[in-house]
Amino acid sequence: MSIDLKNKKIAVLMGGPGSERKVSLASGAGVAKALRSLGADVTEVDVNGPDFVVPTGTDIAFNVIHGTFGEDGQLQRILESRGIPYTGEGVAGSELAIDKIATKKRFQERDVPTAGFEILRDGAMPALPLPYVVKAPREGSSVGVFIVHEEAKVAATMEEAWGYGNELLVEAFVDGRELTVGVVGDLALPIIEIEVSKDFYNFDNKYPFLNPNAGGSANHTCPAKISDALTRRVQEVALAAARAIDLETYCRVDVLLTDAGEPSVLEINTIPGMTQVSLLPEAAAAAGISYAELCARVIELSLTHRRT
Repeated sequence: MSIDLKNKKIAVLMGGPGSERKVSLASGAGVAKALRSLGADVTEVDVNGPDFVVPTGTDIAFNVIHGTFGEDGQLQRILESRGIPYTGEGVAGSELAIDKIATKKRFQERDVPTAGFEILRDGAMPALPLPYVVKAPREGSSVGVFIVHEEAKVAATMEEAWGYGNELLVEAFVDGRELTVGVVGDLALPIIEIEVSKDFYNFDNKYPFLNPNAGGSANHTCPAKISDALTRRVQEVALAAARAIDLETYCRVDVLLTDAGEPSVLEINTIPGMTQVSLLPEAAAAAGISYAELCARVIELSLTHRRT
């Protein structure tokens, strides 16, 4: 770590108005504690909408608002209009990465391996053969994701999915190991393999501490137990996915790995979780990067690509 954060005024923006608010508050608490350990003057800002207040003289806003408002370009536009530097991607990268449909199209255009898909509008039904995955295109933390294996469940699933908006992404189901790769600048971190207790890596399995009664949990293996050659291949694909949507600072790329050893990119998160059980800090630790150093690197990379 080369950046000195001692006495730097940092506002940690956390919470947000979206479905991932509780996760973001947990992420923000962790980031604030880490930055204080590095000597920074930290203010925690609970953001509920566009009228949030950042202290005068703030050197940088550390954005850990996942999903709606924080990860989709809205917050970035506000900060730029106020002349406040911030962590993470700019407006264009944020708007693209949060949109699962736009990212799938970009992956397809730039030869990033990803599952076949179709786009549905205004109540249409899927044409892809079962099984398939239905996704609300602008939610995070696997909110609005439905895996459909049986014809008998299609109607009810689609009715629920259309509750998220008038456009849906439907992907061919890929049966494979769930992997995720943290990308910090040009560095692909050690790969994590995720094994869940039930269903798939949904909200309850990601954040069991937020809803203990749901019975969700997930086991993480880091580094993933795959060959060196396959590790390099998956990391290369993750970096290619990040470059395909022109990301510059940090992100986490979710990948499925088939039994044939073929990686398929699911999506990219530009404000990855920073909670006690989040994947990016775990991968960084496996690479010898402490939680606090990870936060500092995010700030350093973001200032390198400063937007005000």
